[in-house]
Amino acid sequence: MMPEPGVPALCLADVVKRFGDLIAVDRLNLRLARGEFYALLGPNGAGKTTTLRLISGLLRPDAGRVEILGVDAAQAPERAKRPLAFVPDEPPLYGKLRLIEYLEFVAGLWAVPADAAMRRADELLGWLELDAARRELCENLSRGMQQKLALAAALIHDPQVLVLDEPLTGLDAHAARRVKDHLLALTRRGLTVLFSTHILDVAEKLAGRIGVIQHGRLLAEGRLDQLRARYGGASLEDVFLNATAAGS
Repeated sequence: MMPEPGVPALCLADVVKRFGDLIAVDRLNLRLARGEFYALLGPNGAGKTTTLRLISGLLRPDAGRVEILGVDAAQAPERAKRPLAFVPDEPPLYGKLRLIEYLEFVAGLWAVPADAAMRRADELLGWLELDAARRELCENLSRGMQQKLALAAALIHDPQVLVLDEPLTGLDAHAARRVKDHLLALTRRGLTVLFSTHILDVAEKLAGRIGVIQHGRLLAEGRLDQLRARYGGASLEDVFLNATAAGS
């Protein structure tokens, strides 16, 4: 897919999602440029995970529009999802498959040619320091190793938009640093990353722009220096607490 110049990587326009009487996402608007690293923050129950699931296609909005690289996800869901990858906070893995088998399986779902899939799998396992465990069953992996495998599977088809829900859960400091450095390198090559996290110092170090949502609505958005100027405080934690207090 080669979108026209100027077309955003991701666009949410007045998106609404209800669960019964609860409005989880309330007329949410987001617009991410290609190559952007964007952090979506909010307190528990703010609508972060619901938003990510709407983008990934796991949920359908009750109103509004989701576009991925200019393609309306409701009108052309398969075409919209092709350049996208999503890693949930508890990624589902097939426990009885070995790591390399799982990556081959996922690559097959994306119709990645077998030789390209194996080459890509080798690169990802090496980068994530999983190569020594490539013949292990997925069910025998630690929580952190499962998280790294899920990230490898998300990247196996070389997506253009990567959506991550708590991507560093279970990772030790060394692994988390490698993941952060590699994701930043990928954004410099054009990958767009949208991630949600409760670890504010991670968002502060990684994100070019930050959005804060509460009650399903976007309270604040901008670069950290812009948010500091608006809400005060020295750190992202200060900004976050001031913004959510003002929005209560």
